[in-house]
Amino acid sequence: MTRPVTSLPDVLRERAHTDADRVAYRFLDDTGAEADRLTYAALHARASSVAAQLRSVCAPGERALLVFPPGLDFLAAYFGCLYARVIAVPVNPPRRDHVQHATRSIVRDCAPAAVLTVTQTLHPLRTALGPLLPQAHWVTVDTVGPAEFAAEPLEPDAVAFLQYTSGSTSTPKGVMVSHRNLAANQAMIRQAFGHDSSSTVVGWAPLFHDQGLIGNVLQPLWVGATSVLMSPATFVRRPLLWLSAISEYRAHSSGGPNFAFDACVARAAAEPLPDLDLTSWQVAFNGAEPIRPTTLARFTETFAPQGFRATSLYPCYGLAEATLLVTGSDKGRGPRTLTVDSAALGAGHYLPARRGKARTLVSSGRVLPGERLRIVDTATLRPCPPGRAGEIWVAGDHVARGYWQRPEATDELLRARTADDPRTEWLRTGDVGLLVNGELYVVGRTKDMVIIRGRNHYPHDIEDTVQSAHPALRHGSSAAFAYPGDAGERLVVVQELRRDRLDADPSEVIGAIRAAVIREHELAVGDLVLTLPDQLAKTSSGKIMRSAARARYAAAGFAAWPHTPEQRSRTR
Repeated sequence: MTRPVTSLPDVLRERAHTDADRVAYRFLDDTGAEADRLTYAALHARASSVAAQLRSVCAPGERALLVFPPGLDFLAAYFGCLYARVIAVPVNPPRRDHVQHATRSIVRDCAPAAVLTVTQTLHPLRTALGPLLPQAHWVTVDTVGPAEFAAEPLEPDAVAFLQYTSGSTSTPKGVMVSHRNLAANQAMIRQAFGHDSSSTVVGWAPLFHDQGLIGNVLQPLWVGATSVLMSPATFVRRPLLWLSAISEYRAHSSGGPNFAFDACVARAAAEPLPDLDLTSWQVAFNGAEPIRPTTLARFTETFAPQGFRATSLYPCYGLAEATLLVTGSDKGRGPRTLTVDSAALGAGHYLPARRGKARTLVSSGRVLPGERLRIVDTATLRPCPPGRAGEIWVAGDHVARGYWQRPEATDELLRARTADDPRTEWLRTGDVGLLVNGELYVVGRTKDMVIIRGRNHYPHDIEDTVQSAHPALRHGSSAAFAYPGDAGERLVVVQELRRDRLDADPSEVIGAIRAAVIREHELAVGDLVLTLPDQLAKTSSGKIMRSAARARYAAAGFAAWPHTPEQRSRTR
């Protein structure tokens, strides 16, 4: 018999009844002072008012675009959508009135009937997005008057919201996350992190990303705790303010991508530390990008005098297609590492390290109750034997229903079947991993995903942006990839010049590329290599071989574009 599914709207209504005056969410300004707060009762009331307004302009199942600056108004909009059975679509707000290609693609893909925002951003948003949404209704949630909205039954498998993959791709896919998916993953997170109503969470990840929304907003509600939120921009400018919030509000759980821990260490070396007490921090989760053992060691060494314990480090692994969390460490044990033979790992299997050929991997934790995980040989579609690397496949109620209006991608990636178990539907994560002693080690990507500061970037979209930035650049002759740097992964771009434009102004070309990548992807190019024609290896079908480009870059093997007039004349 199937167990009844508890929906998040039901949880919020219950919290508003039993813990009406308890503070559910606090929002901190860029100095760390509390700028706003919402009790459970206040959030329920505001969400009900938004739901009533939404249902006057939208039918259940229609989509509403959520475009908000950092703050708590987003929460009223999101839960208002859940109450009204309108599918929420959180997106990254335009910057300086510039609408990213990814946002344009999302709008075209989901065809929203309404746009939810706040008064202060209404005019610039309508200027930027209005031409894309001529028929949409605009709702400013901060001006919606009080209104009752009667609770309506929700189908567990109805779509709650669309979580679009990769804010940097021109063709993002909308992951259809159902109420059942949310409930299943919230239960997994609660058990894995050891949360209860006293477990304060501090977070700064954007609320239009799965980590910010699922982990830092919905999980505290699920367990009846308090969430303390701050802007991502505040963290970037003042990383140690994150730790100050953990200290002041006695956080049980807080975390982010690997780069966040590096940023704190770097800032601590550059300026005096504030007065910190990190003894309350029990789950310092680290996920969303490759986890570096040196980062964990440096962070522990730097902040141990402030009460931080190495056993609080909590490596984990997840992705939007599994709602959020897939695997996690055991609370209170600290990270597990595995030193492997690099050559053997490159060949797809685990061997203990030999001198001079070692790579240290950090475990992303164990398989959690309520799910199944396999390492699959994609050539045979059979499970890999122990110690063999393969693609990570996941099954469970937390695996999303599919991709919005993409049935072929849904069947391929979210309903895959193994040769030995054709009845089970699996999520193909696209990540390569291996299981050793029950621990999952993520060792790479089956696709050439570029992950910088916890965000996924599809390289072909970056390449399209680069080669369109200046007329001197050769189309179809660009390679973008991540490469290790002193502060974590950085973006490297190798771009060929057109043979008839080798006399272009180098500073003009370089400036155009860097500006275009920042504008379209909010990403800085760590190293830009401009090279001569026919330097990049391609497949027989004309596709760039990014792995070959990365290896050649590591060996400094690209012919540099000549910059002096004498050199230019010799290349003609």
